[in-house]
Amino acid sequence: MQSWIIVIAAIVYLLVLFAVAHLGDRRSAEGRTPGSRPGVYALSLAVYCTSWTFLGSVGVAARDGFSFLAIYIGPIIVFLFMPRLVERVIRLAKAEKITTIADFLGARYGKSTPVAALATVIALIGAVPYIALQLKAVSTSVATLLSYYRPQADLPPFFADSALFIALLLGIFAILFGTRHADATEHQDGLVLAIAMESIVKLAAFAAVGLWVCFGLFSPAELYAAATTSPEITEAFSHGVGGNFFAALLLSGFAILLLPRQFHMTVVENRTREEVRRARWLFPLYLVAINLFVAPIAAAGILKLGGQVDGDLYVLSLPLAHGNDTLAVIAFLGSLSAATAMLIVASVALSIMVSNDLVLPVLLKRRDRIVMGDRDATRLILAVRRSAILAIVFCGYVYYRLAGSGTALASIGLLSFAAIAQFAPAFFLGLAWRGANARGAKAGMIAGTLIWAYTLLMPAVLPDAALLRDGLFGIATLRPQALFGLDLDPLLHGTLLSLAANTFCLVAFSLSRLPSARERIQASIFVRQDVGATAGFRKTRTGVSVGEVKATVARYLGAERTERSFASFAASEQLPLADSTEADNRVIGFSEQLLGSAIGSASSRLVLSLLLQRHKGSSRSALRLLDDASEALQYNRDILRLALDQVDQGLAVFDQDFCLTFWNRQLRDLLDLPPQVGQVGTPLTAVLDQMRLSGEIDDDEHARSFDVLTQSPALRQITLQRSGRIIEIRTHPMPEGGLVLTVSDMTERVKHAAALHEMNETLEDRVRRRTTELVSANAALAEARQVADAANIGKTRFLAAAGHDILQPLNAAKLYAAALQERHANLPGTALAANINSSLESVEAILGAVLDISRLDAGGMVSKLDDFALEPLLQQIRTDLAPLAEEKGVSLRFVPTSATVRSDRNLLRRLLQNLVSNAVKYTREGKVVVGVRHGKGRKIDIEIIDSGIGIPEHQLKTIFQEFTRLDEGTRTAQGLGLGLSIVERIAHVLDHPVAVRSVHGRGTRFRVTVPVRRDIGPVLTVAPPVRVHRALQLDGMRVLVIDNDAAIRSAMAELLTGWGCSVVLAGSLPEALPQLSARVPDIALVDYHLDEGDGLDAIALLRWRIDPALPAILITAERSPEVRDHAASLGVDILTKPLKPASLRAAMAQHRGRREAAE
Repeated sequence: MQSWIIVIAAIVYLLVLFAVAHLGDRRSAEGRTPGSRPGVYALSLAVYCTSWTFLGSVGVAARDGFSFLAIYIGPIIVFLFMPRLVERVIRLAKAEKITTIADFLGARYGKSTPVAALATVIALIGAVPYIALQLKAVSTSVATLLSYYRPQADLPPFFADSALFIALLLGIFAILFGTRHADATEHQDGLVLAIAMESIVKLAAFAAVGLWVCFGLFSPAELYAAATTSPEITEAFSHGVGGNFFAALLLSGFAILLLPRQFHMTVVENRTREEVRRARWLFPLYLVAINLFVAPIAAAGILKLGGQVDGDLYVLSLPLAHGNDTLAVIAFLGSLSAATAMLIVASVALSIMVSNDLVLPVLLKRRDRIVMGDRDATRLILAVRRSAILAIVFCGYVYYRLAGSGTALASIGLLSFAAIAQFAPAFFLGLAWRGANARGAKAGMIAGTLIWAYTLLMPAVLPDAALLRDGLFGIATLRPQALFGLDLDPLLHGTLLSLAANTFCLVAFSLSRLPSARERIQASIFVRQDVGATAGFRKTRTGVSVGEVKATVARYLGAERTERSFASFAASEQLPLADSTEADNRVIGFSEQLLGSAIGSASSRLVLSLLLQRHKGSSRSALRLLDDASEALQYNRDILRLALDQVDQGLAVFDQDFCLTFWNRQLRDLLDLPPQVGQVGTPLTAVLDQMRLSGEIDDDEHARSFDVLTQSPALRQITLQRSGRIIEIRTHPMPEGGLVLTVSDMTERVKHAAALHEMNETLEDRVRRRTTELVSANAALAEARQVADAANIGKTRFLAAAGHDILQPLNAAKLYAAALQERHANLPGTALAANINSSLESVEAILGAVLDISRLDAGGMVSKLDDFALEPLLQQIRTDLAPLAEEKGVSLRFVPTSATVRSDRNLLRRLLQNLVSNAVKYTREGKVVVGVRHGKGRKIDIEIIDSGIGIPEHQLKTIFQEFTRLDEGTRTAQGLGLGLSIVERIAHVLDHPVAVRSVHGRGTRFRVTVPVRRDIGPVLTVAPPVRVHRALQLDGMRVLVIDNDAAIRSAMAELLTGWGCSVVLAGSLPEALPQLSARVPDIALVDYHLDEGDGLDAIALLRWRIDPALPAILITAERSPEVRDHAASLGVDILTKPLKPASLRAAMAQHRGRREAAE
């Protein structure tokens, strides 16, 4: 195997990955969500199966038997038995617009930025070894492949550090398809589709190796027998379930939700609940499928390779050791797929965490660095994420280089799992315990991470450090792998101690202070409640007085309206509502509805929820949050006013007393109102008075406008007298009285309407004038077209007549030449006769082509569409052209097809035969291939591909012109330059587009697009022709020849007599009949153009007079479909002039054979 094969395979695979991602993004941009989306989502979750799964699981099985199953049992348990937990996490993430696991933890603990930042740092620390694992897998895979074929010293520069190249390439891929939008909640459909495809690739590759091991390298029985008798295998698979197994099971159960890449694919990329339901069984099924062959491959590796090869490399080394290079490349692509999927998704998820929770909070606190409105913030966000991706991948590469290549893949993976498991106490306790707060979450994660780093990370990075033997400060009980004297498996030891410290600190520090109001609010969202969504409002005792509720509502509605509304409510409900009375659930519900009419239902619920929090804890904190909510509402009102100031219309809101409560800047500009008029409480009448005083409206308009506008809804158009502006005023009623008034400047629109009206008045005259001109032009055009058609018809008739007159002597000459060749085959003049015959055939070809072009241009050739199988037609062409191809030494190949097309059988055959003939003629060596591709819709493409001389790109259009031949083509083969002209015209008649692509010096591809029929029944096949007995033997055959040209009769007599026939010659039917009284002829050869009538009428009279079954052949220069149809209806064969003697002899022999068979 050459090294470049590995490079090409990897590059092609990555290019396919790019193409799939691009396809997914394009479909998403077009708004197309495929029905297979739940399956794609479920497969994308298999990003969990990294190179650890593809390579490392076999290594674990070779060392510790079935302990590799632990990291798959955990996820299977979560998805099969805890689907509600998964759905709950997804639901919470969607509701809170959460994009990462760090965001989830930060949102749970009062939207705490420090908690999210700390989680991001831990995720980065845990992910770097995992990224290094993938780079190690790729690098060792490449090295293993090359080690079987090239010495290490001879490796190209690329392979000296393939991990760096892969890291950079995958970083670029993640940037292209993972950071296209600043909104991290927007689904990356291209990325998801690519990851799903990689899941299929790695499963297929691993299964291919496993099947080869079980059914190619061994049989199942042989492998089982050898495994059960091998001491090494028996020892490896006899290990019991130890502490590391349970630790790995626990860590994998946490990792399936908490790993940044798993959280991204499971939660962020989820669209519907149906996707989760599909993944509940499809993802565990995938985990089972990809582990079916782990044990057989591990056993085969032990048997065949022993200790010579690291168990992590058995998947690659087994095919290589047994010469199966193809399978080795497939296995390499599988390991590459497993590694790239993890690298891409992990880097994207971590980059979002870095930008959202580390970088942007720092930048936003220093607002002097960011000028809001002058800079596009999305560019900054995307730049941060892209830089973070490159930095993360580079850190993984550095760790890989520093850690060396001796650590097993599984060990690195479990190290990362244990780091991410430090999220588990804060995550799961945060979903179950309201008392957990940000202080406890931070303390727990810090403590757990420190213990993890001391007990697991340091032994992996510094395996030979004295600290591992002596302990911290020389204290034996502080040894990292036996802390406090615990003698446990290393993984179980580090996992239990770190999670125990994490949980203890979380609980202890959470109990050290009460949660803040914001933390309690977020806890109420994340922690399940026994009551419904409005539980706070359904309690009979609220601890809040009516006066406090009214004071809160009044801050948004005003004291007067609040008092009036509460009084009306008390009367209708017959409730005593003194300010000191405790507000019950009915008061709270009414207050929510009342407040919602002003600030919306969501905001009203938030305000009242904060009010009800006061009796639970710090009133100061609750009031501060309430003030924050008020500031937010005021901010929203300011934003609303700013937005309304940007619209073109003037806008005003009047209450039920028609007093101004809200307006925008355009209202004062359009009505030219002074500042004192545009104040809250200004009556509508004052606005109209000001407009009258300024001279914009008169007294009559003033009186009418108030009456009209107050009868809402209303529409009024007013022309302002002083400014000349035309305005349109619309009013719409408010639900509780009052109206909304909009003012639009209609000046330009009215001017345009007036101009349009004026234009319409003169339109009729212009239309009439233009119509007259058009009629005259059309009449002149029709007359010119008639003249052109007449000239074309005249040209066609002239060519047809001239062709007939020329073909007559040409026909006679060909017959004489043929007779001379056959009678004097061994004389010196035979070669001269053959040259004459060849020259006559060239003249015949020129005349035939010119006549065909004339008929096609005149519309005399009409297609007769039919449904027929394409394969027989192609085989006919192959039979016709096979001798020419064999003579030139060119391979002519027709790819079989089952297509049924709708076309004209004869015209299509002629079109294709011209193209195939050209391909053979202009191919000096190589091959010509004719095949069919399925095109768009109900069409197929018939392609003729050759390896000939090719056509320069600038001459691809000129080749279809008459008598056009390229210089190189003239030197290669003889021709007239009319074949492609006929092809183009036939294609136009059939409506079969012809396209051509060519590379000069390398070959040409012609494509003919033909409609296809898939819904018809079986196509009838043409019965084979009756076999002719005594083929081509015409001795003693009596032949009647009727032709009005004496020269042709004489030539026919010479030719037929030479074949042993008895010939009767006549210039017309009356001349022939007396000569037939003694003996009926065996066959009649009749010219079409006779002096009296035509040949078909003569044949019909002959049959009526002497023999109804008389065989007859019509010989003519007429090629029209009408003549062919008439001859077919009489059962008469047609041979066209100039007559080919071989064709005549074959036709006569066929008729003789049929007649003898009938007798």
